[in-house]
Amino acid sequence: MKRAVTGGAAVVIRPSSGLSGDMILAGLARMAGAGSGELGAIAVSLGLPQDCVSLERRAVNDVFGWGCRISLPDTTEHRTLTDIRKIIAGSGLSHAARHYAERTFGLLAEVEGRIHGIPADQVHFHEVGALDSILDICLCAELFARLAPAQFVCGPLPLCDGIVKCNHGLLPAPAPAVFELLQGVPVRGIPSEGETVTPTAIALLKGFDARFGAWPEMTISRTALVYGGRVLPGVANGALFAMGSPERAAVA
Repeated sequence: MKRAVTGGAAVVIRPSSGLSGDMILAGLARMAGAGSGELGAIAVSLGLPQDCVSLERRAVNDVFGWGCRISLPDTTEHRTLTDIRKIIAGSGLSHAARHYAERTFGLLAEVEGRIHGIPADQVHFHEVGALDSILDICLCAELFARLAPAQFVCGPLPLCDGIVKCNHGLLPAPAPAVFELLQGVPVRGIPSEGETVTPTAIALLKGFDARFGAWPEMTISRTALVYGGRVLPGVANGALFAMGSPERAAVA
């Protein structure tokens, strides 16, 4: 029996200690072969500065990987789903990227509406309505649309106990929006404390129709080790990204 390659790429994420929007952005950028200049050009199409986003080399325990640095001013502006849809509609994102970005924000609005007992269109986004989260989601949407993988697979998400500080005060981890979006998602406990999965990350995974499970059978062509901005104590750091050609068994 020999192996026959099927069409379309497979993109895989194995989150070791956690996952955030900027980690997904860095990983997808490496899979797509996009550099800081290309990410900056997409940012400009959103009305943001060219130099507000960049890929950079990072090391944890003397092991180098990749990270994404975002430099945008902190604002207290609270945006609604309508506000964010207007930003997306007026951007230079591709049609497919706009679909993914709107779907991701729609998921967040729905879950926030359930949490606060209001319609999705009345939700005022706090953290995920900030410019850096809008940038994360829109850039990830554009990169994912360009990759257009036939398979998008993520490992079980790592969770632990602890406290999350957000606009509503101190809350137990996972944060309420993450907790709601985890329905139907396999998870595993890790010996650490605090926020391991951000609302942006889980919304992107669901907005991109990720399948959660083991590594698919594939021939790997590209890899990246990605670090976030935080280092969680007592656990392995970062997430692994891989891309390759899916394979299936074929009779000789």
